[in-house]
Amino acid sequence: MVSMLLAVHDAYTTVVAQIGNPTPETPPVADKLMKLVRYFTWFTMLSGVTAITYGGGRFAWEKWSGGGLESPKMIAGAMIGGVTATSAGTIMNSVIGS
Repeated sequence: MVSMLLAVHDAYTTVVAQIGNPTPETPPVADKLMKLVRYFTWFTMLSGVTAITYGGGRFAWEKWSGGGLESPKMIAGAMIGGVTATSAGTIMNSVIGS
């Protein structure tokens, strides 16, 4: 039994030793994909700034008109969403392990 396991191990290491280490190369549409990612990043930043501006304007309107204050929740949500969107790259690198 032991000699059989040693033979299998020897055959396995012989086969694995013949497999080369492939050289990395960029995918065919990497430049277009990176352009799309950049557009998405700008859209995310623009929507975050718009949400915070809208929440701030609504907060000022609610303070001025004396209505119920619901806009601080909007501002906090926009800020939490912005932090999450901004740190998404770092989170993904941590998850993937790069």
